[in-house]
Amino acid sequence: MGITFNSEKRIFKLDTSSSSYILKIGRGGYMMGLYYGARLDECDVDYLTVREGHDSTVPLSASAEDDWRFSPDTMQAEYPAYGSGDFRISAVKIKNAAGNSVTDCRYEGHRIYKGKEPIPGMPSTRGSDGEAETLEIMCRDVTGAGITLIYTVFENHPVMTRRAVIKNGADSPLWVERAFSAAVDFTHPEFRLLHLWGCWGRERAVERRPLGHGITKISSGRGASGHYHNPFAALLAPGCSEESGEAYGFNLVYSGNFSIETEVDAFGLTRIIAGINPEGFSWKLDPGEEFYTPEAVMVYSDHGEGGMSRALHKFYREHLLEREWLKTPRPVVVNNWEATYFGFDTEKLVAIAKEAAGLGLDMLVVDDGWFGKRNDDRSSLGDWTVNEEKLPGGLSELAKRVNALGLGLGVWFEPEMVSRDSDLFRAHPDWCIHTEGRDMSIARHQYVLDLSRQEVRDYIVDSLSVVLSSANIEYVKWDFNRNLTEYSSALLPADRQGELFHRYVLGLYSVIGRLKAKFPDVLFEGCASGGGRYDPAMLSFFPQYWTSDDTDPIERIKIQYGTSLAYPACTMSCHVSASPNHQTGRKTPFKTRGDVAAAGVFGYELDLTALSERERDDVKRQVAEYKARRHIVMEGDLYRLVPPDGDIAAWMYVTPDKTEALFTYVRIKTMIAPVSFVKLRGLDPDRVYIDENGVRRLGSTLMRAGLNMTGNRRDAESVTMYFRAE
Repeated sequence: MGITFNSEKRIFKLDTSSSSYILKIGRGGYMMGLYYGARLDECDVDYLTVREGHDSTVPLSASAEDDWRFSPDTMQAEYPAYGSGDFRISAVKIKNAAGNSVTDCRYEGHRIYKGKEPIPGMPSTRGSDGEAETLEIMCRDVTGAGITLIYTVFENHPVMTRRAVIKNGADSPLWVERAFSAAVDFTHPEFRLLHLWGCWGRERAVERRPLGHGITKISSGRGASGHYHNPFAALLAPGCSEESGEAYGFNLVYSGNFSIETEVDAFGLTRIIAGINPEGFSWKLDPGEEFYTPEAVMVYSDHGEGGMSRALHKFYREHLLEREWLKTPRPVVVNNWEATYFGFDTEKLVAIAKEAAGLGLDMLVVDDGWFGKRNDDRSSLGDWTVNEEKLPGGLSELAKRVNALGLGLGVWFEPEMVSRDSDLFRAHPDWCIHTEGRDMSIARHQYVLDLSRQEVRDYIVDSLSVVLSSANIEYVKWDFNRNLTEYSSALLPADRQGELFHRYVLGLYSVIGRLKAKFPDVLFEGCASGGGRYDPAMLSFFPQYWTSDDTDPIERIKIQYGTSLAYPACTMSCHVSASPNHQTGRKTPFKTRGDVAAAGVFGYELDLTALSERERDDVKRQVAEYKARRHIVMEGDLYRLVPPDGDIAAWMYVTPDKTEALFTYVRIKTMIAPVSFVKLRGLDPDRVYIDENGVRRLGSTLMRAGLNMTGNRRDAESVTMYFRAE
């Protein structure tokens, strides 16, 4: 069994494939966490309880049960509450009808069951009765607030998920002010914090830093999970490296304002909490109503950062991403954005499609500019009608001509936005998020539609459905190019304005879910001004995501490296673009651009009609090789061999049965007479592997002695090697 309860000791033990999580019902009904780490064979680890206390914070109901000092301020709290003696960061804070926010969380009951239940209105990971087991612990506050802590373990993965449900069991309203999804207390302070920061064109850069005493916060208050911080963090134990040591990963299945906070206290305890950002948040619960937190995914690895990543990748492939798109080869697309920007017509698009068909590609994606009067980024968002001056006969005629060439057709939308210069804004200016009496901030000449409103959601679904029904459209690129400002909604009453951020996200999930239900055969790709809002919730809807607008391969190595800390390669949309690069101006070899893009979902972002004959041959080769080997990348285990923070970078993918491997090496910066040896990983040490030149070597040799990559390679030159086992 994955979950057991020792009724005598009042201890719960939750086992995954290689980890254990142990908690107990403590004195006074306090829920206490005892252990999280490598799998244990016994549950009685009560000796790990911290037994320090302070006179000023000893609750009488608890201290009366024993003669030793008990204090919430040093207790390993399972779901720390605000205002009841624990002065550290709290996971829950509920304001009651009396106007105070003192909250407590005491055990009332529990249940254990097979499988995993979905979260109403929100995406989450899935688990059948044979894959997962769930524990629900029901707690209660004296105000009548019920707090249910929900844990699910997956016996074939070193992964568990956590979330909470808050219910108003009182006779008067309650206001939820903090509602985090997970909290864990560790009994030492020596962790390093790993997190992913960035900005437009530099998404998910990696930072590792020691945790010091006090509070560290990684968050977004922009209305979306965003470019600047990703809702993922890891605690790295002393000695943790890429392939050894203990790593604890935390990932929030949520696309809105989030916060991951850590605190190291004076006693050397480390607390981490993850959930909805409480800044600007409150949620009114009338009697009987419930509030659901998003789900937090927790992973434990004793094989370092690499083991943590591979565990998350496998878990997301099996329990988060849509199964049908894992089984179906993704189309190799050409997107016209960097080829034409807004300056295209049907003939130009068909010319690109003809080249694409001859080179082995599968899909033409028409980016921004096909609708309304959209000839630049100043107008027409929200007016989802085809511009027939550019596309005579509409998308239907274009689809017929593209389909006749053997290609599919995809289109770009930015459904959550409205341009100031648009028919939609002129008809419904109140539909955008704004605050009465205040100037409306504008970004990229556009506003954000208020997705908390039913009529706005209906308009988006209806208008996009007309477009998607008008032609054989097989692919949608869904964009989101600005954040939320002037946070209020015209329809929410004053005591519910703090709900807007979360209601926006719930509205977004509803809109996407309705569209996907109406058009189940359409492949949806996510995008948010490049790689913003790249989170597990979005990946549950969008099986692939535009990783960054920066398509420079050297920059992309860094971006894809950071992304891979949490997210699998089958979600990373990666394109070959022109040289010099449109974002950085850097010149790079065509081969390197292809090798780097082949580390994810492969495609092109350039004008195929402008290629030289040699470049056309390169495209044919790249596409053919990618299609022959993409299963290694899409389904395989990733090993980050050399991080891209020096003169070289290297990585490899290995199929689960270890019969095939794909190795990539990039010389980032030229050196005179460089000596470079790279050890491979993940192979079967006892099997012989043959490379493309027929050279045979044992897996143990490739992993212990490595490959000799010494050579006077120029800046940005790359090497790929394919291995198969005899």
